[in-house]
Amino acid sequence: MTARHAFGHNFVYLASQSPRRRQLLDQLGVAHQLLLPAPEEDAEALEALLPGELPADYVQRVTALKLRAAIARRAARGLPPAPVLCADTTVALGRRVLGKPADAAEARATLQALAGRSHRVLTAVAVHDGRRVRQALSLSRVRFAPLPAGVIDAYIASGDCFGKAGAYAIQSALAGWVARIDGSHSGIMGLPLFETAQLLQAAGVATALTA
Repeated sequence: MTARHAFGHNFVYLASQSPRRRQLLDQLGVAHQLLLPAPEEDAEALEALLPGELPADYVQRVTALKLRAAIARRAARGLPPAPVLCADTTVALGRRVLGKPADAAEARATLQALAGRSHRVLTAVAVHDGRRVRQALSLSRVRFAPLPAGVIDAYIASGDCFGKAGAYAIQSALAGWVARIDGSHSGIMGLPLFETAQLLQAAGVATALTA
């Protein structure tokens, strides 16, 4: 009997459109199937920030909402049982949550605010194994060097700033301006591998290097 069969689950449902999360699950050696919202689902509405909400509370609440929606989606579609994994990432400057920029002007303002300063990147992960929900929170700190206006303009023109919390992706060209990282590089990408592996193993899913 292989270790994967002993753990009981051969794959997980990933309720995320992020290609980075798919790549990171591949890195863990975890087979996965996408469980994405239907066109009629308003997935963006789940990410609305509540007044006065702190970044850690926000990212964990949104992840829980996404997981609940994904569990209902799997049941409604009559899909075979398997663990469901959700994650959400946010960028915080102090108590301020920096979401996905709506346009170039917002992206520029966000990057100008991050330039030459440290900020936090928080990624919450949640796994439902059919019986219970397990959650984890990864917190990392990133410091950008001062960003010249030309660098910001070029990055916005590349389009990499859109669809990303904090208006940047750590795996993009802007990484050349990251002076320091404290924490989880994979967590900053959108799926902290250590915490995710622990949650999956507890849910009965073996990773490539399960003990």
